[in-house]
Amino acid sequence: MTTSLLRVRDVRTYKRQSIIGQSGCGLVASVSMGARQLKKRSNLRLVICSFLGLTALTQGISSASQANGDFVLLDGGTFTMGSNEHYREEAIERQVTVSPFQIKITEVTNAEFRAFVEATGYVTTAERDLDPSENPSLPKDLLRAGSMVFAQPPGKVDLTDFRVWWRYVPGADWQHPEGPDSSIENMDDHPVVQISPEDARAYAKWAGGRLPTEAEWEFAARGGIEGAEYTWGDGYDPGQGWKANTWQGLFPSVDTKEDGHHGTAPVGSFPPNAYGLYDMAGNVWEHVSDWWVPGHPEIATTDPDGPPEILAASFSHPSVGAMNVVKGGSWLCAPSYCLRYRPAARQHAERSLGTNHIGFRMVKDALSR
Repeated sequence: MTTSLLRVRDVRTYKRQSIIGQSGCGLVASVSMGARQLKKRSNLRLVICSFLGLTALTQGISSASQANGDFVLLDGGTFTMGSNEHYREEAIERQVTVSPFQIKITEVTNAEFRAFVEATGYVTTAERDLDPSENPSLPKDLLRAGSMVFAQPPGKVDLTDFRVWWRYVPGADWQHPEGPDSSIENMDDHPVVQISPEDARAYAKWAGGRLPTEAEWEFAARGGIEGAEYTWGDGYDPGQGWKANTWQGLFPSVDTKEDGHHGTAPVGSFPPNAYGLYDMAGNVWEHVSDWWVPGHPEIATTDPDGPPEILAASFSHPSVGAMNVVKGGSWLCAPSYCLRYRPAARQHAERSLGTNHIGFRMVKDALSR
């Protein structure tokens, strides 16, 4: 699962004051003290009320056809977004309609991201040092460029503290996803990781697209199967074949790798959904464009693009700011701990932070070529 793990400048805030909560396999999901105070302000209450609205549900189905190479053109349609059955941030179920759009069949790979970097000279957020003059209280290690890396503990641990299995590692970036001594050699077809929402947006713009909205992503992930729990339908029996790259064993200390992978898998290693899209469940979490709040408004809507930034900012520490939604679950999702490799599942990520279990895919408007 994901981690609202704090970028260097925010790590020190967490270490000084443990005021941000955690849920699932390592993601921050509760509200900071500052946010609780901010939510008392009447103007923000109005924003919250207007966003969270009221109304009912129901749903429809869509069709898909192949479009220009590695994209699928989805016709759009109406579906029931969210879930009232699992984690509270997935509620409330509501009727949502999306317009036609194209979506990439696979997650963006290391090879594809390398082409972007070579063409533009782009430097990811994980590769940028912090300015000591702007962060005078930070130790040198936390000023150095780096990112968050999963650190598998040797034995059973306290599952209420995600810091046990996450580390800030200087030198961790998209080319060195587990730290400076690691590499992506022979991993061109793996999803690129250690990518922040900022990085993902930059790539998508360069490639002539954008990040999907949460509604577009979930519509695509469901594959036209109304009300199903998973991207492939209801129920999951691995005895009938593995359908996603997830965690098997005792999380976070034992991964039995029964699905053939520990860490990321090459994109397309598991069967696609009914729309021909790969890895909409598991492998890596995927950035979408929406700001994060822990729940959905009840009102039915068309082409929603998420809550306002001011509302999202109230659900994180002030030093972190508004966070973005991630979807789909990852190789770190275990059924006994983080059952989030489902279309409705959602968590959050910082705008300037990457981890080694978050990547992305892009979409294009229906008329783009």
